[in-house]
Amino acid sequence: MKIKEFSEIALNYKAIFFDAYGVLKNYNGLIPGISETFDMLLENDIDFYILTNDASRSPEQLAASYNSKGISCITPDKVISSGMLAREYLQYKVKHGAVVYLGTESSAHYLQSTGLKTLSVKDVDLNDLEQIQALVFLDDEGFSWQHDINKVVNILRKKNMSVIVANTDISYPVSKSEISIAIGGLADMVEEIIGKVFIRFGKPDAQMFMFAYEKLNAKKTIRKDEILMVGDTLKTDIIGGNKFGIDTVLVLSGNTIAEQAKIKISSTGIIPTYICESVVS
Repeated sequence: MKIKEFSEIALNYKAIFFDAYGVLKNYNGLIPGISETFDMLLENDIDFYILTNDASRSPEQLAASYNSKGISCITPDKVISSGMLAREYLQYKVKHGAVVYLGTESSAHYLQSTGLKTLSVKDVDLNDLEQIQALVFLDDEGFSWQHDINKVVNILRKKNMSVIVANTDISYPVSKSEISIAIGGLADMVEEIIGKVFIRFGKPDAQMFMFAYEKLNAKKTIRKDEILMVGDTLKTDIIGGNKFGIDTVLVLSGNTIAEQAKIKISSTGIIPTYICESVVS
């Protein structure tokens, strides 16, 4: 398993798509030295977007978290989140009634911006579901894991409705050696219990890559072979980039650790174009 320096790879491309958690930041905050990586991109006129499955915060909030740490080039228009795609779906498909969400109140901003009435799962009356038109899995915090997840199951057993998973991540690292269940993992469990197919937004699905690709080409024509996707997870970032037809870098600074990388690549058959320790050279 040959590991290369990220800066050597990046200079061969005109645009780079970055995952956020595990690539630019981790459980300790920003990965040390990440600002130098963005300085290198700016110096070499390499465009970039951050493609994140984080639906818990708005692009403005996500960009501000980088700005407060001194990375001013990450502006809200550079952040493309799965929550944005879920919001677009609701705007076109749900015209009236209420949308129920599982997550924090702050994560519901994507839903509130549609003009629809929003309601936390904990506030739902199981005997009054007439106005509810959709349920959205947003975040893994802000609710009772026992009471409210069971409530979601029973809401969906009682009434047919659109179910949107705004973050497809099944886990995320909380320390160097431990992970936690993400909202996508909860959605997978509920989907299995209910026996219905949910609508998912986020990597590895193509919508997010296409959204970023169209934004790039609105400014100047860039071919797919001039774009690089950087991620820490084979089953979202890397397979998503591979399916979209762009080169990929697996970094070992997040979900996939060096000791497991070779085994995971072999067992899944998901092969990145390159492997790097991190995006910091």
